[in-house]
Amino acid sequence: MKVYRFLTGPDDASFCHRVTAALNKGWELHGAPSLSFNHSENKLYCGQAVTKTVEGKDYDPEMKLGEQ
Repeated sequence: MKVYRFLTGPDDASFCHRVTAALNKGWELHGAPSLSFNHSENKLYCGQAVTKTVEGKDYDPEMKLGEQ
């Protein structure tokens, strides 16, 4: 089964660390990263989709994707 997550956060080192941690847990980048500017906060936010193939599991909407 393939699972999907979309990681988001401010454009800073913490976001890069979250993506790096996911990659080191077996997740793979899916598509290009995205950027969005929040005018009211004057901040840039990033997003990156990641996928992972998980063997021997059935999809359950209650599953914690970050724990896969």
